[in-house]
Amino acid sequence: MLCRVADSLYWLFRYIERADNLVRFLDVAWGMALDSSGQSPSEWNSLIETCADRQLFTRLNSSSSAQAVIHFITREPENPNSILNCISVARENARQIREILPTELFEELNSLYLLLQEDPRFWQQPLPDQLQQISRSCQTMVGIQACTMQRDQSWLFATLGQLMERADKTARLLDVKYFLLLPQLEDVGGALDELQWIALLRSVGGNQMFRRQQRSDISPAQVAQFLLLNPAFPRSVRYCIEQMMQVITAIQQINGPATSPELSPNLEKLNHFWANACINDLINSGLHEAIDSLQIQLNTIHGQLQASYFTTPPCTSGFAIN
Repeated sequence: MLCRVADSLYWLFRYIERADNLVRFLDVAWGMALDSSGQSPSEWNSLIETCADRQLFTRLNSSSSAQAVIHFITREPENPNSILNCISVARENARQIREILPTELFEELNSLYLLLQEDPRFWQQPLPDQLQQISRSCQTMVGIQACTMQRDQSWLFATLGQLMERADKTARLLDVKYFLLLPQLEDVGGALDELQWIALLRSVGGNQMFRRQQRSDISPAQVAQFLLLNPAFPRSVRYCIEQMMQVITAIQQINGPATSPELSPNLEKLNHFWANACINDLINSGLHEAIDSLQIQLNTIHGQLQASYFTTPPCTSGFAIN
């Protein structure tokens, strides 16, 4: 497979996943604001922290009001990770590899792109209606991918982008909640408004699955264990890393060893850690530090993927090797 095709597939589905995650975060924040009579500044601020765009948001906005945060995340032109820009970048990647994608998938993505870019009536709707339409379209694209893409290299690189984005966003969201809301070590595991933790689970679509396993009162440690270490929940960090291992193994069976020799060892080390981690040990040694280390490792692995599969090697005898 050409490097540019693998790169486009990876980023296409990573940006679709990112847009879907942002929709989830906003939907939950909106619901919490209604539950608290509109007084939920920490929830709106935490969204900016989750998106890792605090500096850009502060430069563009003089206040952290709900409307400022909503505009920044949904359609701020200068925010490269706004929902509008995520869909735009995803569509551009899809356009470049249209012959690789199922027709239905490209048409769904193109329809969403045109809706967000060219239909002013869309942005005049109430926020929940906007989010519902975007979410339904993103989930439709994921469903089309799952049902119609042949399980070859195209599907592998598409899935890899999804998994990388899910692991990153789940960890980042938990880090923001746990570290910012419980910043002192002596407070970790203490009482916190149950609504916050239910909202955290809802933002990753995990509240119902969590309740199937935990019948007792909800606790921060239980939520952290579910989102980080659950081997069966498809948005947990452990599940995503294990699936990434399988995907990269399959890619290497087709293409041979990765150009970056550290890719497989680093991923195996990361997988071993999260498959054998204990939530109490993580909390006692510093959950924020563990998640920070995870994100550094994910960035390292991404760089090694870039070097191995997405960067065209130098020409040899006048021919590019892909």
